[in-house]
Amino acid sequence: MSQPRLNRRDLGLLVLRVGTGAVLAAHGTQKLLGWFGGGGVEGTTKAMEAMGFSPGRESAIAAGLGEAGGGVLLALGLATPAAGAAAAGAMTGAVAVHAPAGFSAQGGGYEYPAFLGFTAAAIGVAGAGRYSLDHATGHVLDRPWVVATAFIGTALAAAAVVGRRAQDQASAADEAPLQES
Repeated sequence: MSQPRLNRRDLGLLVLRVGTGAVLAAHGTQKLLGWFGGGGVEGTTKAMEAMGFSPGRESAIAAGLGEAGGGVLLALGLATPAAGAAAAGAMTGAVAVHAPAGFSAQGGGYEYPAFLGFTAAAIGVAGAGRYSLDHATGHVLDRPWVVATAFIGTALAAAAVVGRRAQDQASAADEAPLQES
């Protein structure tokens, strides 16, 4: 009787999922629960408002859930397309905030959130692999239509949120000279 051979690709996906998911979950719990030096919902609400996201509290909760929920689900390999899309969507907002500083993370740029977002999206598209809850459940939450629905929905939501932020910032910039007079 031969033993099943360890599949390197599936093992690699497991390592990538757990590592990426853990980082995302840590960032999300900072926002939601104040863990790991985070501000919790109240502190994150103030930060979101300062960054131009409105409404601040809802934005804080959405970002925290996208990161924490998406991260935990990625690590488990459960509902992987939705998890990857949710985390990538949350990172889109972070990229928008950091974009004015350029690419490099050293200068406060968008390099790190973009990397996390692209990694989460890639896992969501590729699937969790054999060593996952998706595999154990017969991929009921990892079907082609779930991939399409999750990523289209997330892209539309992220575009709406980032677009609204840009409009609000443009309006605030237009009103600033009037207030100084």
